[in-house]
Amino acid sequence: MTIELRRDGARPLRIGHRGAPALAPENTLRSLARAVEHPLDFVELDVISTGDGQLVLGHSYHLRDLTHGAARGSGRPRSLAELRRIAPELPTLDEALDFLVAKAPGVGVQIDMKEPGYEAGVLDALRRHELLERSFVSSYFPHSLRLLGQVEPGLPRSLTYPKDRFGVARWRALLPVVGTALVAFRQALPYRIGRWLARSGASAATLHYALCSRAVVERCHARGAGVLAWTVDDPKVLQTLSGTGVDGIITNDPRIFDLALT
Repeated sequence: MTIELRRDGARPLRIGHRGAPALAPENTLRSLARAVEHPLDFVELDVISTGDGQLVLGHSYHLRDLTHGAARGSGRPRSLAELRRIAPELPTLDEALDFLVAKAPGVGVQIDMKEPGYEAGVLDALRRHELLERSFVSSYFPHSLRLLGQVEPGLPRSLTYPKDRFGVARWRALLPVVGTALVAFRQALPYRIGRWLARSGASAATLHYALCSRAVVERCHARGAGVLAWTVDDPKVLQTLSGTGVDGIITNDPRIFDLALT
């Protein structure tokens, strides 16, 4: 398959965020299995590295994320074996890619790198599974995207903004604070996004949906770059975004596409 992240008016790409967390625990094989029951174009895999250098699926190194709330603390210095003692469903990137190759050959892969430093490992995994031609990589870190482009110039890359390091966008108690900050970002972003895309060598921007104004979409399109909106779980938000010209919708709940997109 040929990946075009800019859609030029075609139906926006449908992307399952960490699989389908509305239906099964995020970043697990169960979540991927539920995701591919729906007509998705891509599934997104959050990727981090364990203490012994294994690439695994995870939004962060917080054990709260890796164990789906069963433990607290940091998983950063722990090996894969140590993590699996408290997070038995934690899949490696290889296991997730094996699953997608076997069970969803028509679905593309978005790798979301949560930290820099393991770019070579991500590329090696995609090559092993012969997935380079149906994958793209997103990251908040321009340097990572540049490194990936130097080694694999044909691999589409998307610059993520803003960095949601602690998952604050999903903490309801903080939504007023987060919302205020996003308003300021939204106003400034059309004037900055072109420079950031050029610096990272990205062919798309992966933006929080509240930042996806028509102005920022038009600025990205003028540079030939697509815009992917995260994380959209409300059908009303989905309908609003359709009017901005975004090129992709990333969701926790792929069932919203059954109602809002045809």
